[in-house]
Amino acid sequence: MTVSSGPNPPSDRREPRAAGDPPEPAATNAAPQPAPPRLLDRVRQAIRLRHMSPRTEQAYVQWIRRFILFHDKRHPDEMGAPEVVAFLSDLAVCGNVSASTQNQALAGVLFLYRDVLGRELEGLDSAVRARRPERLPVVLSRAEVRSILAELSGVHRLVATLLYGSGLRLLEALRLRVKDLDFERQQLLIREPKGRRDRATPLPRIAERGLRRHLVDVHQLFEADRADGLPGPRLPGRLAFKYPNAPNEWAWQWVFPATRIGVDETTGRRFRHHLHETAIQRAVKRAVQTARIAKRVSCHTFRHSFATHLLEDGADIRTVQELLGHRELRTTMIYTHVLQQGPLGVRSPADRL
Repeated sequence: MTVSSGPNPPSDRREPRAAGDPPEPAATNAAPQPAPPRLLDRVRQAIRLRHMSPRTEQAYVQWIRRFILFHDKRHPDEMGAPEVVAFLSDLAVCGNVSASTQNQALAGVLFLYRDVLGRELEGLDSAVRARRPERLPVVLSRAEVRSILAELSGVHRLVATLLYGSGLRLLEALRLRVKDLDFERQQLLIREPKGRRDRATPLPRIAERGLRRHLVDVHQLFEADRADGLPGPRLPGRLAFKYPNAPNEWAWQWVFPATRIGVDETTGRRFRHHLHETAIQRAVKRAVQTARIAKRVSCHTFRHSFATHLLEDGADIRTVQELLGHRELRTTMIYTHVLQQGPLGVRSPADRL
């Protein structure tokens, strides 16, 4: 006797698909794919992978955003060299920007295409280029330097003394750490400067006593911050992972710490950064006005004066190049045009009358 078992039970084996059958629908329980990163986030990631400075990242992102907005938010993948040429020409003709500003915009857009989108652009030579003026740097006399320093006090005077006495850029001075001061060899070690080439430069003896007194106060602030559980300063690059305890060590503290506690925008943690550059800039501006110096003086003017006065004292121009951290000798050669003896060191014939 045969017993009927009803309909055949479903089988786990699938029948072979015919060539013309429609594709099977995707499985409903598949994990959702993460959204691809946004373009500007890809730019930031590419910059950080190359260990470029935060200021370079900020500038490049700004110019890439302006480039996209200039072309009504079109995606850069849909554009090429003609759109880049139009953008650069508009900056020069309508925006009336300087040559350095236009070059920075070009560098940002080229980074987008070469390093993020993987494309090479050709035909950019047709862009209208802003003219680069050949200006001589403003240089102070030694008497003018003394009069400006006399109007400064405290930390402001100490920083300005290093700008002139060591030929530092402003941020190079403010980013000094305790370990970068070598009192025995009378030198400063400049780490991670512009161009990423470390260098040594003289530590002026006139600043040594003031620096030692200043470090006593900084050490007291350091101990107070540790007692309050405040984390130490951030370390550059991968050093924070290589030396996780270094931010709490005295050697890694800022020589010129900020007076106020800041908050990290990315992590939300409280920390003490170095002194902000605007504090020194405002102090120098007031000192120049009080000293009645009729020149357009900035913090960078001290660096120009350092190089010029060294050449006037007979220093070799190659030595000055190394102390300033210039890659090209022609960059340093500009100071030979503003020596005390007149342009190119030539005396006026009227002085012999």
